[in-house]
Order: sequence, then C-alpha cells, then structure tokens
Amino acid sequence: MRKVSNTHKLRRKLRNNDSVYHPKNPLYKWFVLANVMLGTFMAVLDSTIVNVSLPKIMSSFGVGLSTIQWVITAYMLAMAAMLPTSGWLADKFGYKKVYFWGLFLFTLGSLLCCMSNDETTLIMSRILQGLGAGMIQPLGMAIITREFPPHQRGIALGFWSIAAAASVSFGPLIGGYLVDNFSWQLIFDVNVPIGILAMIFTVVIQREFISPNIKKFDYVGFISVIVFLPVLLYALSEGNAQTNSAGWSAPYILVCFAISAIAFAVFLTQELTSKNPLIDLRLLGNYNFGMTNIVMLVFSMGMFGSTFLLPLYLQNSMGYTALQSGAVFLPVGIIQGSIAPLSGWFSDKVSAKIPIIIGIGLMILSFYLNSQLSFLTERPFVMTSLYIRGLGMGLMFTPLNTLGLLTIPRDKMAQASGISNTIRQIGGSLGVAVLSTVLTARVNFHAQMFGGTVQSGSQIFQQVSHNMAFFIQQHAGGSLSTALKQSQSLIMSNISAQAFIQGVDDDFLIAALITTLGFIPVLMMQSKKKKPPTEKLLNETISKK
Repeated sequence: MRKVSNTHKLRRKLRNNDSVYHPKNPLYKWFVLANVMLGTFMAVLDSTIVNVSLPKIMSSFGVGLSTIQWVITAYMLAMAAMLPTSGWLADKFGYKKVYFWGLFLFTLGSLLCCMSNDETTLIMSRILQGLGAGMIQPLGMAIITREFPPHQRGIALGFWSIAAAASVSFGPLIGGYLVDNFSWQLIFDVNVPIGILAMIFTVVIQREFISPNIKKFDYVGFISVIVFLPVLLYALSEGNAQTNSAGWSAPYILVCFAISAIAFAVFLTQELTSKNPLIDLRLLGNYNFGMTNIVMLVFSMGMFGSTFLLPLYLQNSMGYTALQSGAVFLPVGIIQGSIAPLSGWFSDKVSAKIPIIIGIGLMILSFYLNSQLSFLTERPFVMTSLYIRGLGMGLMFTPLNTLGLLTIPRDKMAQASGISNTIRQIGGSLGVAVLSTVLTARVNFHAQMFGGTVQSGSQIFQQVSHNMAFFIQQHAGGSLSTALKQSQSLIMSNISAQAFIQGVDDDFLIAALITTLGFIPVLMMQSKKKKPPTEKLLNETISKK
C-alpha cells in the first residue's frame, strides 16, 4: 500500500509540476516567450554592438588586434563556462530565480563596462556580462521548449530567433550612432534600462519551477573546462602577436597548449565516467543532437569570426564611420527575423533538412563574396553579401534547433540547450581567435610579398614617386625633397593597406571553407519525427524513481 501511495504522490507531483508549464490560461506561454525574447535581445545585443566600436576602443587604449579581440572572446568564454552550469543551478534553485540573477549580473556587468578606464577593467567587466548571459540564453531556450508542445515548438523558436535577429540588426546601428556622436562607453549603457525592464517582467510574469531531480555539482568538470578554453584561446591569440617575437615556439605558448591538452583530457574523462557530469556528453550520442552540434560548431566559427572582421575592414580600409559600418548590418537581422518563423513552420510541416542545406549554401556564398573585397568595392556589393547572409541565417537556425531537440526527453531539455549554446559560444570564440590570428599572419605575409615587389631603384617606382611628389608640392607646398619623402611614405602606406585588405579576404575565404564542412553532418541527420505518448513518458519517469 505504501508503494502504491508513493506512486500516486509522485504522479500528482509530476502533474503539478507539469501544470506550471501548461497552465489553463493559453496566453501564459506567449507572455513567457515575450519575456524570454527580451532577455535574449539584451544578451545578443551585447555581442553585436561591440564589433563596430573596436577601432575606437583600440585607439582609446592604444592596444592592438591581439589584445582587443579579448573584449569579444572574454565575453564568449565566460558565457561558455556558465552555459552548462546554468542548468544545474536552475534545477537546484529554480528557473525563475536563476534567470533573474542572470539578468542582474548582465546588467551590472554592462554598468561596469561603461565605467572602465583601461582594457583590463573592460575585459573583466565583459567576463561578468558573459556570466549573466550564460544564464539567460540556455534557460530562455529551455523555458520555451518546456512551455510549448512539439507541434508548436518550431514556431516558438522561430519567434525567439526574432529577438536575436533584432539584436543583429539594431546592435551595430545603435553602437555606431553612440560611438560617432558620444563615446564607446555608452554602447554598454543601453543594456541597463533593458536589463531592469527584463528583471521586472521576470518577477511579475514568470512562474517558478524547481526540478525534483537535483544532482551533485561536477567540480572537476567545471574547473577543467574553465582552464581548457581560456588557456587554449590565449595560446592561439598570442602565437602571432607583436609582443611575441618567438612565435609559436615560444616556451609559454607551448606550456599553454600542454595545460590546455591536459585539462581537456581530464574534462572528457570526467564527463564520460561521472554519474553526474557537468555536461552530459552522452547526449551527443543522440544521433540528431550530435550532428546538430557539429553543424553549430562549424557555423559559429565562420559566423562570429566573419562578423568580427567586416567592421574592421569597413572602418580601417574604406573610411566608414562607426554608424555607417553598423548600418550595413541592419538588413541582416530584418531578413533573418522575417524568414525564421516561416522556416520554422516549413520544418514542422515538411522537412527541416531542406532549409538547413539551403541556408548553409547561402552562408558559403556570402563569405565567398566577402573574400573578393578591395579598395574599389562599392556599398551595393557589400550589402548584397549581407542580404544573402541574413537569408541563410533565417533559413537554417530555427530548423537546426528544432531537429536537434526533436528526440531529446523533456527532462533533458535544459542540459541539451546548455550543450548547444556552449558549443555555439566555443565555436564563436575559436572563430574570433583563429581568424584574428590568421589575419595577423596573412597581413604580415602580404606586406612582405608586396614590399618585396617594390624596387626603390626601378624606373616605375621612381616615376610614380616623382609624379606624386610634384602633385604634393603643387598643392601643399614645401621643398621637392620633402615632397618626395612624403610620396614614398604614401606608397608604403598604400602597400600596408592593401596587405590588410588581402588578409581580410583570406580570412573570409577560410570562413567559407569552414562553413562548407557543415554539409556533411546535415546530410547524415534524420528528419523523421517520433512522438512518444505522454503517459508512456510519465510511467518511464516513475519507474526510474
């Protein structure tokens, strides 16, 4: 009798918990979706709004590319470290409470960023922001997948993608306007009122849920992963840094790679053998989910890395202001947000693989077009590549998430979404670190190649330099010898500028090649839907108890 009584109690408890996610009011889930979209908008906004301000921050602090990339990378790494942890925190302390504290940390980090007076303080404040964003994004996605049934999940995730798309569109535009008319510090201030509003909505709208299944925290896995990622990316970013004369053979670079390899081995061993892993890597054994995350890793490396490059090219090579370089991204989010719900509906009704394949192809085409940039590139060409990119992102992102979570049990949704977001942030961090390192190496290579072809004693060089000197003397005055030195300096400056553009082109071509690898796992994925009965899931859960 006691066993039967306990079974009924467990059934009643599960049903009560389920009622939190499916209340009688049919509008509740849509209010929750709107609240999650607001938090997602803020978190993604801070990833995109910073890109257009990097040249200003570099000149303000007097730092180079290898240092300034950490303003982006530190945010992504902190987010990646917190993403898998947020699921455990939510299960133990409650989804509403942890989501609220994520919003609080992000808002506080934004306030500290705008008060930073040096690059170290800014990077540390960005880490605090990343910790908050690492709670916001995975829990928001998990909340949506809990609230909406499978037949509505694709549309819900499509609308959730609108928040990210709006950030992609308006983030660079807002950032460019603030940088040009005020200061770069204000790009972080815009998060403060949005964060306060999101915290109020969370308290008023969202209902609390605490999982009945709370596991022990995996300290070994947590420590090993927070050692592995930052040390690896530090070694990658410092390999070609100007302050590192020894290059990749520098002792501290080799030590960093060794520490990273050991930490990674410890992490894999712990996660695959522990009963309560920080990141349940065994979920990657789910065929669709594993393949989806491979695509997400490849996609993020190319996407985040290329988004890091384009504002640098537009401002440093084409003379765009921060506002002008931010405005080019406006159509990307609009197109993505318009296409995402339609793509989600198509994936629910017909097939998820078709829009994913088309989206990857469009992304590759966009990166390839960007690899043809030059001094003579006109704005319509740049905008065409971004139109294609927005269409590709809108087509692939929602079906990819829907297909990956298709066969994941509901009680594993938080863990699964944490893994997906972690892999996306890891891919983005790797993309920024790798492409910035490659950019430095390729710029140096092209500068040497172009410089070697300029023979100071050749007739063509002498003719060009004398013609430029004559022009300078006629319009600026001064002696002929001074004008001649200025003309030669202009020639070498042009060579450096051409080398930078060629390095950017090489990086975009590498991004296109990386994205091409995404076709392989997509073609291997399964798109047939399986809908297990709710009662069967309930009985399976009870039997495990």
